[in-house]
Amino acid sequence: MKTRRLLATAAVATLALTACSSKSTDSAEGGAAAPGVTDDTISLGVLTDQSGPFIQLGTGTVDGHQIWADEVNAAGGICGRQIELVVRDHGYQADAGVLAYQELLPEVLGFMQILGSPVIAALDQQLIDNETTSVALSWSSFLLKNPYVVIPGTTYDVEMVNGLSYLLEQGEIAEGDTVGFVYLEGEYGENGLLGAEYFAEQHDITLEAVKVLPTDTDLRNVVTGLRGADVSAIGLTTTPSQTLSVATVAAQLGLDVPLVGNNPTFAPAILTEDTAAALENYYLVGSATPYSSDVPKAAEVATAYEELGKSEPANAGIPYGYAIGEIWGQVLEASCDDLTRSGIQDALASSTDVTTDELVADLDLTSPGSPATREVYIATADIDAEGGLTQQGDLFTSPDAESYVAPEEQ
Repeated sequence: MKTRRLLATAAVATLALTACSSKSTDSAEGGAAAPGVTDDTISLGVLTDQSGPFIQLGTGTVDGHQIWADEVNAAGGICGRQIELVVRDHGYQADAGVLAYQELLPEVLGFMQILGSPVIAALDQQLIDNETTSVALSWSSFLLKNPYVVIPGTTYDVEMVNGLSYLLEQGEIAEGDTVGFVYLEGEYGENGLLGAEYFAEQHDITLEAVKVLPTDTDLRNVVTGLRGADVSAIGLTTTPSQTLSVATVAAQLGLDVPLVGNNPTFAPAILTEDTAAALENYYLVGSATPYSSDVPKAAEVATAYEELGKSEPANAGIPYGYAIGEIWGQVLEASCDDLTRSGIQDALASSTDVTTDELVADLDLTSPGSPATREVYIATADIDAEGGLTQQGDLFTSPDAESYVAPEEQ
């Protein structure tokens, strides 16, 4: 396999915050003050993007979190306490995320969500020092070196291995082909690249890898170069707007090849009557069900979202946000006798079979450095589907994904 990398010159409105008490209570067993825990409430932080390049993912997941919290609270809460979410928008800016984390740290037991590889990377040592369990809304396997970071699903590298393997199984690409790969500068893109390179090594693929910046929105030069390289497919670890640029330029240039992207590469806003034709051969690979999935729990979550009467278009972040709530719920239930940060970590250490009713695959959170699952859902762009995606079959994992060794795996 040979990889040629080309450099293309081709990222904060605030959500209304849920009020929470900063008064803490002693844990049931240890007697230590637990931030974010009172006699009546458990407060969890949410650091998300509601004004940057992943605004739809950030907004959708927060809606999913809140649907879960409302249901749990209506049923009596967890450990005899109501769940409260404290939300801050960082706009996918690491410095803003660090400031928001420091602000919320004394008020929350842990973080329901921290969105973005750059933000989590900037917080890496603080999460360890503060022993603060946090669910990453980033799927970089590089993050798994931190025992306080939970990735609820598989990782970007495994997603890309599965996605390219799916194209191979479907006959869209063949052994020995040339495949393009467009990836965002930074940990997100570099992690997707690892998966693409691994797949290429297994199948004698020549990989034309092109790095782009978050500010690059017109990728005409990139796609023109890939057409010149006679690629059979294009992998994407990009922003949604960059996905749209690649798709539309490819259509204009007559480059009729499949596109396969990591889960953050799509947002419903990029799929319109004008762009649907360009995206008709686009595949999304991710841990979560599409919003329109016929998985029963996904249908329940979709009904709950519709009852909210929101004007924002639905997206896959909504069921995923709910799934993250279910994960937190199971960990909290296992920690009722010790609602401290160390108690949460102890519960994680024995969480071998965390289930979300197939919103994501069942998870094993006990192996340091290893993805909690290697299964994904494959979806295609569909203008007629609520949320813009249609699920293609059940959970999928390829032999290459099973054999792949993540960089932090022990």
